[in-house]
Amino acid sequence: MNKKIISAALAATVTLSTLAIPAVNPEPVAAATLASQPTTAAVNAKADQLIATAKSLIGKASYSNTQYKDTYPYKFSCASFLMYVFEKNGVDLGTYNEDYMMKQGTYVAKGQWKKGDLLFFKSKKTGTDPDHVVMYMGNNKVIQMADPKQKIVITDMNSKPYYKDNYVTARRVLPGLMSSSPATKGDKIVESAYQLRDKATIGNVTNASAMRFTSLGYINYVYKKQNITLPATSLSALMAKGTTVSRANLKKGDLVFFNSVKGSKTPSLVGIYAGEYRIIIPTSSGVQSRVLLVDYYNSHYITAKRFISGN
Repeated sequence: MNKKIISAALAATVTLSTLAIPAVNPEPVAAATLASQPTTAAVNAKADQLIATAKSLIGKASYSNTQYKDTYPYKFSCASFLMYVFEKNGVDLGTYNEDYMMKQGTYVAKGQWKKGDLLFFKSKKTGTDPDHVVMYMGNNKVIQMADPKQKIVITDMNSKPYYKDNYVTARRVLPGLMSSSPATKGDKIVESAYQLRDKATIGNVTNASAMRFTSLGYINYVYKKQNITLPATSLSALMAKGTTVSRANLKKGDLVFFNSVKGSKTPSLVGIYAGEYRIIIPTSSGVQSRVLLVDYYNSHYITAKRFISGN
């Protein structure tokens, strides 16, 4: 996928301190340890939902690697198509870049795919990043936004040499991107944060009844929904509280702090860690989901704090 979409989208995403959030690669972050994985039946049901949603878009969407339109008439690249499908079913990939998707979930050996797995391909001769991603449906078939001519199609993996010659790897994101069963406190905080993505406005005042928040007001509101009162009235004061957590040990619900000037210890941005590299960030453009697989977060990262016990 051409990254022009990413550049345009992220250039428009500005925090209240006028800090743009670009997109791009830091040290690996460990996925949250789940208390109990969802049942096989739950995972299969989720995969079936993903497939049904993807199939429902056949004939309704066109291909674009420069524009993302999530209402009819839809416009998707191969990766943004799958990001949309997963998001519509409550599973956040946090990115429409194939190379970031490829770092999520767990490795799957070739031919050992299950429904809902992501398969990656690379046909370009330069670079190392994949340039195509599809979703496995079972019975050796995949569904994909193929190209401007074919658009969304269901394809047998043996139908063309392309799928053998250009195959890179596969990743399993289910159940890793699903909540634990039963849900942990961290799961519930993440769920509350996601529920406000299309509802909350981030600005200079907090008015919960009108769904208007400062960035800290949003974080406080989300935590309060789980009966947790955060002990601070500013980002700096909040960052001084809680238990410090390394990037390698982040869990769902942890708060991650970033600065606007490299090396500064003054936070200008805070996000809620959502597991599998994902963070939920309140910005002046709204509540947004991003991945920590980005240069910006590596160079502007300050620290992470945990305010949840027994998670």
